[in-house]
Amino acid sequence: MIHIHRSLLLQHIHKFLNETWNSRYRKELNPDLLTFLWSVIASIFSLGGLCGALIGGSMAIRLGRKGALLMNNIIAILASILMGISFPTGLFELLIAGRFLIGINSGIGICVQPLYIGEVAPKHLRGGMAMGTSIFLTGGILTGQIIGLRELLGGETYWPLLLSSSCFPAFAQLLFLPWFPESPRYLLIDRGDELSCVKALKRFHGSSEYRREMEDIQRECFALDGEKPKKPWQLFTDRGVRWQLITVIVMAMGQQFSGINAIYFYATYIFEQAGISAEKIPYVTLGTGACECFTALTCELYSWVPYVSMTSLFAFILSFGLGPGGITNTLTAELFIQSSRPAAYMIGGTVSWISFFTIGMLFPFMVNGLKQYCFLVFLLECSLVAAFIFFVIPETKNKSFLEIKKEFHRLNFGRNTQKKETELYERRQFHDEF
Repeated sequence: MIHIHRSLLLQHIHKFLNETWNSRYRKELNPDLLTFLWSVIASIFSLGGLCGALIGGSMAIRLGRKGALLMNNIIAILASILMGISFPTGLFELLIAGRFLIGINSGIGICVQPLYIGEVAPKHLRGGMAMGTSIFLTGGILTGQIIGLRELLGGETYWPLLLSSSCFPAFAQLLFLPWFPESPRYLLIDRGDELSCVKALKRFHGSSEYRREMEDIQRECFALDGEKPKKPWQLFTDRGVRWQLITVIVMAMGQQFSGINAIYFYATYIFEQAGISAEKIPYVTLGTGACECFTALTCELYSWVPYVSMTSLFAFILSFGLGPGGITNTLTAELFIQSSRPAAYMIGGTVSWISFFTIGMLFPFMVNGLKQYCFLVFLLECSLVAAFIFFVIPETKNKSFLEIKKEFHRLNFGRNTQKKETELYERRQFHDEF
């Protein structure tokens, strides 16, 4: 929420820190220390997200996909309580702790939630469910922007309630998620519970349609031949997932370096530079994300260009939601089989959060050095990632996880690989229908 309403909450939190420090120590807060405390409050979210990504895969293995999501809601509620009571108690340390915990919640959620969706979705609906995830994610951001307006919870009196509003979706998930089954793939492949797997599949697909999904899961289980879930470092030494791992890393970095987070961090500054009046900015940022910088090059020439810039921003948001915003996390589930999937999400999540923190640190220097040309860097990055997607990633639509792995098998071992080596690997990894 701080990243969505950074400029608005900056004023309120600065005042809260000054008043708390003055009442506690009977002296004014040093401006440098004030800046440091604000930086800690803002950036510790990324540190929490990194920690959450590192433990999310392990939680999904030990507690199950559903169990990990339920436990993650407890973390979100605790974080909301800490942030909510920080203002009345006069303890800014609680605000820092709450920000760290909500970061852990986000890191775990980004890891486990697409893992669960990717495993329960039938192959012909995976894309649609991925876009559904993107729709609700962006809908949550929009809701946060709306309730963060000064007329609602963005005022000086109610900003602690704004920060603690993250408890509402957590309570909703605790209420509704227990009614959903566990991931059938997890039940059969990881726990060996065929009866529970069948029950879960019947609830997801119906009594007449579940057999096809059951056969697909059984083929994957047979191909794994009792292989235990891998650790993240084991994927780096496994030649059989080399290009899948490269794809996850490139996509995670590409998503963060596309420019979307740079605009979330500095939306107010960019709209001011584009010529939007200050009193309109809080309402314009209801649709903020990122925008193409081309219009900024001509803002001083024509009076209508600032509004073209705003339109371009909204167009960028739509394109981001249709592409990397909705597909990146679910793609990881498609590229890996059961034993490698949690570790792959841990690696992808770690890369994503490190990239998130890096762009937040570097973007101010890019603005100072490149001025209006700073977004050309993102243009170059998006072009390179698009080329990588076009030439490397095979189509995954309507394909099983084993079929997708077979596609990458050609990349990992090359077309001129000795037949004996290829057959040996296939016998170990795919000795079912392959």
